[in-house]
Amino acid sequence: MPDEWDVDPYGASPAAPPGASREATHDGSRSGGPDGGPGRILVIGGTTLARRVCASLAESGHPVDHLAAPDDRDLRRALATRPTGVAVLVGDDLAALRHALAVRHLSDTVRIVVTVFDRTVAQQLGSLLRHCVTVSPADLLAPTLAGLCVDPDALAVRPDAHGAVAVHRRAGRLVETPWRASAATRRRAVLGRLRGQLQPHDTDARLLLIGLLGIVTVLTLDWLWLVCALHTQAGTAFLEAARVVAGVGPAAAHPGHPGYEVASGVAMLVTVGFTALLTAGIVDRLIGPRLVGVLGPRVLPRAGHVIVVGLGQVGLRLCQTLRELGVPVVGVEREPSAPHLRLARSMGIPVVLAHGEDRAVLARLGLPRARALAAVGSHELDNVAVAVAAHGVAPDVRVVLRAGEDEAIAETRSLLPLGLTRDITRTSAAYVAAQLTARGADGVPRRVVAAADRDYVDLPGHGLVGRPVPAGDDCGHRDALTAPDRR
Repeated sequence: MPDEWDVDPYGASPAAPPGASREATHDGSRSGGPDGGPGRILVIGGTTLARRVCASLAESGHPVDHLAAPDDRDLRRALATRPTGVAVLVGDDLAALRHALAVRHLSDTVRIVVTVFDRTVAQQLGSLLRHCVTVSPADLLAPTLAGLCVDPDALAVRPDAHGAVAVHRRAGRLVETPWRASAATRRRAVLGRLRGQLQPHDTDARLLLIGLLGIVTVLTLDWLWLVCALHTQAGTAFLEAARVVAGVGPAAAHPGHPGYEVASGVAMLVTVGFTALLTAGIVDRLIGPRLVGVLGPRVLPRAGHVIVVGLGQVGLRLCQTLRELGVPVVGVEREPSAPHLRLARSMGIPVVLAHGEDRAVLARLGLPRARALAAVGSHELDNVAVAVAAHGVAPDVRVVLRAGEDEAIAETRSLLPLGLTRDITRTSAAYVAAQLTARGADGVPRRVVAAADRDYVDLPGHGLVGRPVPAGDDCGHRDALTAPDRR
């Protein structure tokens, strides 16, 4: 039976009177101040996410302290007010680790919510620090972006232990049901993978394949000539054909068959060229990153696939989620030194080094036959350029865009229907704010689903609860976001 939840706005907490505070209890849950009002929360970080979380908390009535890059003295002063929660929302995992450890050193009871991408760092924080919740914005939004790519009617699709689960909005309610692609879609994806075999995209693989197929062709034709026309034994014929391919000539002369001798000489000369191509392809693949395969799972799919442009944190997690759903995927990254290329290769994800806004590149990747294109790079204006190019190559293909930090993307959407856009920063802010304001262990959020106009946080015992979008994204803590003078 599908699970259903009422879609109700997330109730904002009443504003606290001046001076009211709320202290952390030893079990990690939070209680209100003396009058039951909301407690003070400390936000650390100068990122857009930090500003949005600060603005959301202030709008719901929570007093907030906001520090961009505090040192130990700043943290000690801020924690002296006994905040009920601390949000570490910086853009670097090592900086997040340092701030989280410093906060726990100064207070062993306050609840910490910290954004971390690297799963190893997240696991270490969870095991070392009590009452510490790690949040990855990429992991939060990956099911939503994957749902938009594979099912236009779904708010999100996520892998499950028993398959996959999709969240749909039906008659004012959110319904969670098992998800499986249609038989036609699965068949198209399988055929697309098969078509990708022995169809290299990059130059080195193409050279390697041409050289290898050329040598094999010469060997086969020479062997067939010897066996069928000259009635040579199969083993002897293979030895003579191999000598021709190696460039040392036939093992013995064949009087009365001048045509074969001429053909053998021509074959030896042609094989020299094929050998050069094969050698060049092997050298390039040994030296290069080898991000796309010629055979096997890392070949480029030719139909029924999803093209993910931008292999940052969000793009890599989206590719991984799509692969877990059984959807063929190909990544596009323009920076050869991008840090996540190694992870993509280890996951078996084919990656093309190119500019995603290049229409020729999108055409070669089979965009007209693709299921969707997701432009999820960290530079949102580049995502707009990719969406425009995609509409020029294949106007009917579904386009999914990542947004959240650049105001210009909203203006562009008002001028051109670029595609399905999700605000990763807004959704992450809703989840982090819900973590900081949760009351007790039963109210700790489990995940979040992003819609175009609202985010839904999954709360135990309540289901997916809608959170209204804050009226403003600027928290107004300009002084806190400026490095203090420590002369």
